[in-house]
Amino acid sequence: MKKTIPLDEGTDLVAKKMVGTGGTPFPRHSASHESVLVMVDGSCTITFPHVVRELQTGDTFIVPAHEVHQVVGTPDFAAVHVMPKNIRFAFTA
Repeated sequence: MKKTIPLDEGTDLVAKKMVGTGGTPFPRHSASHESVLVMVDGSCTITFPHVVRELQTGDTFIVPAHEVHQVVGTPDFAAVHVMPKNIRFAFTA
């Protein structure tokens, strides 16, 4: 299972909770702006074309703009994802 839950919204930023269980991948995508992923529980990997980053509870990661990536729990995780309100996502196969 994977889900994204709205948490809060300001003038320029939005915060969402990402929850992934059982190693279910979120869709592969890129974003128009960088964002911040703060791990609050468990672990996940973020796979880019040339590198895989492993994140654990307490880690913070700046997700770069315009880089195709995919997030997968190993096997479960919860994170807060903070991003600009005007961010746009492009999903890929």
